Amino acid sequence: MDTSQVAGLVIAALGGAAVGLERQWSGHAEGARARFAGIRTFAMLGGVGGVAGWLWTTGVSLPATLLLGGAVAIIAAAYVAGARQDVDSTTEVAALVVVAAGLLAGLGAIRLASAVFAITTLLLVEKSRLHALAYRLDDVGFRSGVRFAVMALVVLPLLPEGPYGPAGGVRPRELWALVLFFAGLSFAGYVARRLVGPDHGYFLTGLLGGLVSSTNVTFTFARTSRRDGGSDRALAVGAVAANAMLYPRVLVAAGVLNPAVLAPLAAFLVPPAAVAIAIAILAARRADNNAPPHVTGGNPLQLLGALQMAALFQAVLMLVHLARRFGGQSGVFTSAAVLGLSDVDALTATMSREIARTMSPEIAATAIAIGVLANTGMKFSLALALGSARFRTIAGGALAVVFATSGAALLLLR
Repeated sequence: MDTSQVAGLVIAALGGAAVGLERQWSGHAEGARARFAGIRTFAMLGGVGGVAGWLWTTGVSLPATLLLGGAVAIIAAAYVAGARQDVDSTTEVAALVVVAAGLLAGLGAIRLASAVFAITTLLLVEKSRLHALAYRLDDVGFRSGVRFAVMALVVLPLLPEGPYGPAGGVRPRELWALVLFFAGLSFAGYVARRLVGPDHGYFLTGLLGGLVSSTNVTFTFARTSRRDGGSDRALAVGAVAANAMLYPRVLVAAGVLNPAVLAPLAAFLVPPAAVAIAIAILAARRADNNAPPHVTGGNPLQLLGALQMAALFQAVLMLVHLARRFGGQSGVFTSAAVLGLSDVDALTATMSREIARTMSPEIAATAIAIGVLANTGMKFSLALALGSARFRTIAGGALAVVFATSGAALLLLR
């Protein structure tokens, strides 16, 4: 045996011991309702898997098969015996995973085996939190998660690569991947809001709502401030917090889609983001913490919504292509300002992929910053038009300062 093979056996045994330690610590290996294995048994099961994998690499397949079969048979017999008192197969399934991961370690896939051991232990340790997450997800969240899995694992691989259409501008698989990416960001914000719950105040609700749509939060909070004058200060703080989240969302999206855009874009967006966050935090200390209103917004994981998003992205791609072809750099900036009024996600995707490739990352970053500036101006108008007097003073004033900071960054750094 060489060093790597010995390391594989050690990882197999230690990984099994880690899982067994959790079972022992959580009380599943002792007491009247104890399952069949604790730290020692799990360590040996991992070792059995590791030895079987090593034997397989040496060409001794029959003893390896017998070892694996014996381990599986013991686990199955333990489940049958334990199920007579309590139908709970977590320990037995964990034992099967330990044997499989030990086999991987014995075969030489040490990194993969280590990852399997670590994830299995984490899933067992975080049982209460995972169960709480399942209870907090409502019917809409559960169905949305299933739809997202179908859209990503079934629809995406079936779509053709392309390109098709005029100037090769239609790439179905790439377009659908963009839809999944931005829908996933919105869904993550939705899940975060569900985890936090509805009773944590306007600031936190606005902050998490900004991950989904800062425009919807601003619109909803502004209208509510007219009906609930006693909470208009807190509503304004929540709206500012939601708008502060627009900047990290755009930075994350642009960085994932095209890392070359991230550095020049950060120079434009970090200053207004810092100003918005500072204003929101300072104002939140003086605001009340009543339950905020429900923030409505379209579900991006509905099939119709996803198709509409795909159509919008494709239309924006063609629009920006025409603007670049006939208007050059000024045409791109003009189209970015118009797009910022309607959909920042489509703006970010188009500029990060199309303009960064065909022109330069710096031009793409400038165009995104112009679009975000236009979007901030639109939400400033919403705050003034729909909000109460105090909401206009706080949220409108904060958005005006953020708008000025964003504009100054564009003028000074471009």
